[in-house]
Amino acid sequence: MSLDPEQAARVARVLGEALPYIRRFAGKTVVIKYGGNAMTDPELKSGFARDIALMKLVGFNPVVVHGGGPQIGQLLERVGKQTQFIKGMRVTDADTMDVVEMVLGGLVNKEIVNLINQHGGRAVGLTGKDGSLISARKLTLVDDDTDLGFVGEVSSIDPRIVKRLEADDFIPVIAPIGVGADGRSYNINADLVAGKMAAVLQAEKLMLLTNTPGVLDREGHLLTGLSQQQVESLIEDGTIHGGMLPKIQCALDAVAAGVQAVHIVDGRVENAVLLELFTDAGVGTLIRREDSRESVANDPEPA
Repeated sequence: MSLDPEQAARVARVLGEALPYIRRFAGKTVVIKYGGNAMTDPELKSGFARDIALMKLVGFNPVVVHGGGPQIGQLLERVGKQTQFIKGMRVTDADTMDVVEMVLGGLVNKEIVNLINQHGGRAVGLTGKDGSLISARKLTLVDDDTDLGFVGEVSSIDPRIVKRLEADDFIPVIAPIGVGADGRSYNINADLVAGKMAAVLQAEKLMLLTNTPGVLDREGHLLTGLSQQQVESLIEDGTIHGGMLPKIQCALDAVAAGVQAVHIVDGRVENAVLLELFTDAGVGTLIRREDSRESVANDPEPA
């Protein structure tokens, strides 16, 4: 069945719009934090895997860092283990850490790898323990004596195994589990790992998939093309608040460390990754370095 003239024109426009982005970012690393509803809806999972495989095919170097909070919670519930959260972080005792490693490093990681491979990619699953990728230390809360157990933060990242995989045309898929100096495993926030990974790899872009459209103004309109200074002003006046603050701080840290642009994207939108990367308007919030070539309109050419 052939395309009718209107359909053909629409497809041609899409391909023409994508070409400058493909040309400009060929060979560049893009770190994608994968989480939220995009990890639980079967159609969105398949679409995400297809998008990642396509990114690699057209010359990008995608690196996936994934979460898995809902899946961890489900398995803990099945085994009768109570879960406690403090300031949004799961208190992780030794038994819970065993479940975290089983879910993140095993079930979830291998499902993502398998889906990407089914769509023609060549994905390889890792945790931070592989190749001493992520060195961790215990996370302690400021002004709080609460013990979170085996919840950690990134001490350092050794990117050699990721760079080797990229060079051999594999797609690294990383579970956010780090290892301490004493050999113990630590559960680390996936946004934090993705931001640190993007900085160490000097990635062109960091993309954070969320369950929200992005950064909204006081009237609920999506904001994009934001500079570091504009973001800081939005924090000061209270426009950015609550649960968005940690993601925004991750974004600011990444651009301060050399990442050219951070995209906060609604993972509930089908093909959100491709729409954000390959279209002029995009579907999320773009935060750029002050000296970045990215423009408000997501322009693929230098401003």
